[in-house]
Amino acid sequence: MGVTFKNIMKATWNNTIIAESDATVVVEGNHYFPADSIKKEHFSPSETHTVCGWKGTASYYDITVNGDTNKDAAWYYPEAKADAKNIEGYVAFWKGVNVSA
Repeated sequence: MGVTFKNIMKATWNNTIIAESDATVVVEGNHYFPADSIKKEHFSPSETHTVCGWKGTASYYDITVNGDTNKDAAWYYPEAKADAKNIEGYVAFWKGVNVSA
């Protein structure tokens, strides 16, 4: 499920681009960025996990930019269920992270 989006999409928080890709996948209105498109220096693993009935168990990242931390502002599915394999490992954002073309 999901549609691959071919425009260059950017995820920005605290006036800093934290991810950029021309191959995001849109699922339920969220752009999922390939894992290699995030700027890893801004991401640290969180202890938070949630469960989606059809996607599986999500893991979260805290995002830190310029000394400010946005807790659990990014999530991904390290082992997605069958219907969501196309976003396995891809990263999506919320909590004030702006995603735009």
